[in-house]
Amino acid sequence: QVQLVESGGGLVQAGGSLRLSCAASGRTFSSYAMGWFRQAPGKEREFVARISWSGGTAYYADSVKGRFTISRDNARNTVYLQMNSLKPEDTAVYYCNALRADNGPLFDSWGQGTQVTVSS
Repeated sequence: QVQLVESGGGLVQAGGSLRLSCAASGRTFSSYAMGWFRQAPGKEREFVARISWSGGTAYYADSVKGRFTISRDNARNTVYLQMNSLKPEDTAVYYCNALRADNGPLFDSWGQGTQVTVSS
């Protein structure tokens, strides 16, 4: 059973920055590609970013490309999401999960997420 704990969200003005963290336990973290997802009110959960098991390759949704950076520390079983130039449309609950090859979530269980609110 994997446990995922997201943190680092908050309220920020448009143009500001936040750094999210996701601590994973219970599985061999470094074996998996990891990713971030988000869910805005009234919308489905969507893919945001992906990082390979080694950290050498990253991929982003078009909506965040050039503004967000995903990274990981396998020694700490933690994946990060640095979010810069935040926009009101980035407001959502952010979640992490291991990833399938199609960027879908690998595990059925999710953490509690972390709320990001961007004011205009």
